[in-house]
Amino acid sequence: MRVLNEGIARQANAEDECSGRFWEGRFKSQALLDDAALIACMAYVELNPVRAKMANKPETSAHTSIKKRIHKAQTAHKPNHPQQQHKTLMPFAGNPHKEMPKGIPFKLTDYIELVDLSGRIIREDKRGFIDPALSPILQRLNIEPEHWAYLINNFESKFKSFVGTAYKLKQVCRSLGYQRIPGIRGCETYFP
Repeated sequence: MRVLNEGIARQANAEDECSGRFWEGRFKSQALLDDAALIACMAYVELNPVRAKMANKPETSAHTSIKKRIHKAQTAHKPNHPQQQHKTLMPFAGNPHKEMPKGIPFKLTDYIELVDLSGRIIREDKRGFIDPALSPILQRLNIEPEHWAYLINNFESKFKSFVGTAYKLKQVCRSLGYQRIPGIRGCETYFP
């Protein structure tokens, strides 16, 4: 095994133009000491596929947690509730000033917007970025920005049963055999 590893290490050292043990100096790590560092690192990792031009927006980038988080948020009744977020990822728990459950001390929707805005920053040393002509993430998810603040503050009082686009609401009601469509006016207003 040692003989096999030595040959691979020599070849890798030649390719990387370095010497020494294989792992020596190749990989670095940083300690994330506070919440700001954690969020900055997460956003950096989420945007790697966009920066490398492997994806043109966060919600289509393969192998990222933000894609999983957005997909789950689109089907959740309360996307910011930790119990309705993707089960294999650390949840966003909400306001760090209140007593909160275990999780990242921000709202999921705030994080998604932060990543979208960060991805629009053009860097000279990177090939990719989120196209400034691409609509903001709330619009891409069919949520009107002017309704967003009202919606997140009054979600439970505004919607009693079903929430989504009018089209989806009609489909569900038809499949359940409902004669009338509860909440259609709110869905038409807030999810056009």
